Amino acid sequence: MSDVVMVGLGYIGLPTAGVMANHNIKVQGVDVKQEVVDIINDGKIHIVEPGLEELIHSGVTKGFLNASLSPVSANTYLIAVPTPFKGNFEPDLTYVEKAIDAILPHLKENQLVVIESTSPVGTTEKMYNRIVNARPELKGKLNMAYCPERVLPGNVIHELENNDRVIGGIDDKSTKAASDFYAQFVKGELHPTNASTAEMCKLVENASRDSQIAFANELSMICDKADINVYKLIELTNKHPRVNILQPGTGVGGHCIAVDPWFIVNDFPNEAKFVKQAREINNYKTDWVIEKIKNTILEFRLIHNKAPKVALMGLAFKPDIDDLRESPAVKVVDELYKDLGLANFSVVEPNVQTHNSFEIVDAEKAINESDIVVYLVNHSPFRNFTINDSKKVLDFCGVIK
Repeated sequence: MSDVVMVGLGYIGLPTAGVMANHNIKVQGVDVKQEVVDIINDGKIHIVEPGLEELIHSGVTKGFLNASLSPVSANTYLIAVPTPFKGNFEPDLTYVEKAIDAILPHLKENQLVVIESTSPVGTTEKMYNRIVNARPELKGKLNMAYCPERVLPGNVIHELENNDRVIGGIDDKSTKAASDFYAQFVKGELHPTNASTAEMCKLVENASRDSQIAFANELSMICDKADINVYKLIELTNKHPRVNILQPGTGVGGHCIAVDPWFIVNDFPNEAKFVKQAREINNYKTDWVIEKIKNTILEFRLIHNKAPKVALMGLAFKPDIDDLRESPAVKVVDELYKDLGLANFSVVEPNVQTHNSFEIVDAEKAINESDIVVYLVNHSPFRNFTINDSKKVLDFCGVIK
């Protein structure tokens, strides 16, 4: 019997499992992909995150971590599976429901079930009802809570241990059980509340970030029309002691900021007008980038009477990671390929070796052979290149400030 079953071994589940295992908590990780299970049981990883492979190798070697396709009996069950949206930005809880169904046969009195997946308000209560409808003997006898992650890709391991956590149970007993559990490996302060507040807290954190980025992205489009360097403008504006404007980019990606605000909009359509507008601005910024690139290509064709070679720099949703989920850069490349064909584009992503749709090209090669260089993601290696003055550069993310 394991101490913990972690359902979902992705960008949050796997690091969390690794941290717990290295606090001598026996963890069984569960994933739907045999390839992922095999990689982890070999002490390796299938994602990019600094320090993670050493952590997983240590946990597996010491016998505190193993992976499988299905759960076993445990004292605690953590659920960290995707919660995408469907249709008209409606939350899709299919993966959470499947995770609950998978652990159902193993649940016993006084065990703890915690959902970490970003979820609409009311999800924890809904999943509790799903459990007791199938297992009525557990009603009032099972601890269930919600505890959202709040980590930064590239610094996940440190933040998992040191960030404060908000923990909300379906009742006081569940909140205490979950708090006692996280206290085993979290050094940050644990803040008890109820499940609905914890669920909304996660959504509001990301909606707040989304709105701040929307201001920067809108400002970048205004400055483009006014022929003002937006990065220099933001640098000067932020000299004010109470102003802190974020940096604009190609749009907003990732499984959190690009998705979570829609959960609020979906549940509160009449009230969440500002949240919705921020989402729409950030989505529009990506469309605006695509049009700017197309117009630049058209101008080159008219002047030189030939199609330009274009280097598209970056696919990840933010700098220096390999995560492509909801990435605006991927959307840009997809749209350009669909409309203009593959022949004259080179795609560069230093953190990914292969892609199902695009050939990944070496950065230096792509730049040297291009007429137009388009920076979509501000990866650190991109700042080391000097671009020949004969090439047109479009910088949508502040590589060249």
